[in-house]
Amino acid sequence: MEAIENFLGTANSFVWGSDDVPYPPVLLLLLGVGLYLTVRLGFMPIRRIPYAFGQLFNKSHDHDEGDVTPFGALMTALSSTIGTGNIAGVAVAIAIGGPGAVFWMWMTALVGMASKYCEGVLAVKFREVDAEGRHVGGPMYYIKNGMGKAWTWLAFTFAGFGILAAWGTGASIQANSIADALNANYGITPWLSGLVLAGGAAAVILGGISRIAAVAEKLVPAMAISYLVAGLIVVAINAPAVPDAFMRIITNAFGFREASTGITVGLLLLAMQKGVARGIFSNEAGQGSAPIAHAAARNNDPVNQGIVAMLGTFIDTIIVCSITAFVILTSGIIPEGCEPFVRPDLVTLPVGCETGAPLTVMAFEQALPGIGSHIVAIGLAIFGFTTILGWSYYGERCCEFLFGEKSIFIFKLTWIVVVFGGAFVLMLEEGGAVTDVVSLFWLVADTLTGLMAAPNLIALLVLSPLVAAMTKAYFARSDTPND
Repeated sequence: MEAIENFLGTANSFVWGSDDVPYPPVLLLLLGVGLYLTVRLGFMPIRRIPYAFGQLFNKSHDHDEGDVTPFGALMTALSSTIGTGNIAGVAVAIAIGGPGAVFWMWMTALVGMASKYCEGVLAVKFREVDAEGRHVGGPMYYIKNGMGKAWTWLAFTFAGFGILAAWGTGASIQANSIADALNANYGITPWLSGLVLAGGAAAVILGGISRIAAVAEKLVPAMAISYLVAGLIVVAINAPAVPDAFMRIITNAFGFREASTGITVGLLLLAMQKGVARGIFSNEAGQGSAPIAHAAARNNDPVNQGIVAMLGTFIDTIIVCSITAFVILTSGIIPEGCEPFVRPDLVTLPVGCETGAPLTVMAFEQALPGIGSHIVAIGLAIFGFTTILGWSYYGERCCEFLFGEKSIFIFKLTWIVVVFGGAFVLMLEEGGAVTDVVSLFWLVADTLTGLMAAPNLIALLVLSPLVAAMTKAYFARSDTPND
């Protein structure tokens, strides 16, 4: 067991980084490809943000081919990204990387929009219609149909990682986290949480992408808006601290501890590393999951759907993550000794300093006593459930690609079982029976989620000339705005 855990720990460090591997190749590749695509597209994704919001409810595609509206596809994609990363991940970045990590999360999101845009374009461009009449697509399809038969092995690699990551990240871990939050805050036994989650998931996913999108269209905006409103209330209460919080984000991002001190290179690199890692982990730009949802959109124009798709990264990180960051930074709850510090040989956090979801809970509770913990707990539960729905569709499409349409129903049944098991195992974990196994499973799921990105990033690079040409042609049309 120890040998397996060490191997997986090394693989995880290669993907997401660690003290020994502060700048992992896969993470750097994710950021590098996003930056390359941003430049190649002439910074179009950033320049066209207002135009993209205007396309969200564009009715001109109502009669196009597809299974769900472009907005429904975006909400399905957002259902799998808005979650624990927005609540707990931001707190981790700030606690370990300092306030400057928020700035690098913003920068990562801005370049990540180009990756998400290209994914949306290629998803619609190379999608297929299966035997049941469903519009299916994603990295495995644009690798196969866009790069040729010689690359089919890469498409199968992505689909294989996709199924395993879906079972892990999308089903068991989300159910485990929800059950844990409900048990800690309301004393609800994990098996009951698992039963409700499995039943709720079954009621939605057995109806296919149309039902998933219908639920996501209502649940994701409602919960996101509720969380944003609660966060804005906290920030308003702490309004006098906002200018200082913003100044700390900017100065710390470039290595300044205080305005009067010089640049600390270690602090700059630490803020950059944690901000980039948490940003990519939260919005999944370049990972390849979101285009599976966007391939089902009722939109015959690949570029137009790509423009809608890129908003997912903006909404997830620039809007939702920023609210969590300002709630924490304006609350004044981080003690003096808990500011991140840097040594040449080690980066760590002092003992007794909160991080993750507990830090976010403390921040909300500081401004809204007796209410803050419920906001975070309910937010984690709802966001976690929508993530279960979104990832079920991703895993289903990967399963269909590998094993055909007949495998879909079996996959859905396994999904329901894994959701229940993810919550139920918490009871065994609390008894100490499977603590090591659960920790190992988290490590496996986290690693597989990152490994999904490699085949997708190769495809984005190879097919980037096509995307650039299609983008140029789209904005040269008379019915689109010119610079």
